[in-house]
Amino acid sequence: MTESHPTITKAVIPAAGLGTRFLPATKATPKEMLPVVDKPAIQYVVEEAVAAGLSDVLMVTGRNKRPLEDHFDRNYELEEALVRKGDQNRLAKVQESSDLATMHYVRQGDPKGLGHAVLCAAPHVGSEPFAVLLGDDLIDARDPLLQRMVDIQAREGGSVIALMEVDPAQIHMYGCAAAEPTGEGDVVKVTGLVEKPEPADAPSNLAIIGRYVLDPAVFDVLRKTEPGRGGEIQLTDALQQLAADEKIGGPVHGVVFKGRRYDTGDRGDYLRAIVRLACEREDLGPDFRAWLRSYVTEEM
Repeated sequence: MTESHPTITKAVIPAAGLGTRFLPATKATPKEMLPVVDKPAIQYVVEEAVAAGLSDVLMVTGRNKRPLEDHFDRNYELEEALVRKGDQNRLAKVQESSDLATMHYVRQGDPKGLGHAVLCAAPHVGSEPFAVLLGDDLIDARDPLLQRMVDIQAREGGSVIALMEVDPAQIHMYGCAAAEPTGEGDVVKVTGLVEKPEPADAPSNLAIIGRYVLDPAVFDVLRKTEPGRGGEIQLTDALQQLAADEKIGGPVHGVVFKGRRYDTGDRGDYLRAIVRLACEREDLGPDFRAWLRSYVTEEM
């Protein structure tokens, strides 16, 4: 008989970072609010959680992040103005973000790393498995990575992390997984994890990307985890303990993702994400692609 595991309903989105790679744009504006075409990056992430059935969303924020709360709240003055104008199209867009999910917020306080940010979610999450979505990673809606991870966790228990093959020379920029194959092509059993190893020391070219489905046992591990690389409490270090001893919180599996991912924390990839998504929009794509072809031809 297949073991039954609790249904996941909660998502945690750490959003307390300072966004220093985008200064001066992020001096007064949270990096998560930077627009990707005509929606802030953070809205794509919340939409992804909701599409996977996770409608209870906790955002872990910090100082100067109030615009995140405002974006997912009602703006009655703006809505009234659009109603008076009879602009139902823009009214629907404005209301869309406030109707997406049940939103909650907690402040991280001291920026002690991703592991600490996840630990801030413990009172809200309780004893249920939950998902963590990093706001810098946008996963194309046509590639349902999170849903796949939720399904694997429901079947196998424990925790599931998203992995992606990268150039070995770039592995020092990521957490890295040692893994064994399973009977499924895109699923591996994670046997070890290391945060940002030097290429010569990396156990593989499988990089951790910003999606996790975690067993609540991770909270007890995080409470005992000492600061690691960069003087921060690393989620990777806690997951390493779970992978090393399944008795703590079940196994750790990885889903090797080969779909479309945009790293909006990187300026170049942020621009590429805007171009790709704009090109694929029905309302913008035809004219924008024509202009882009002309521009590239002229520059070449």
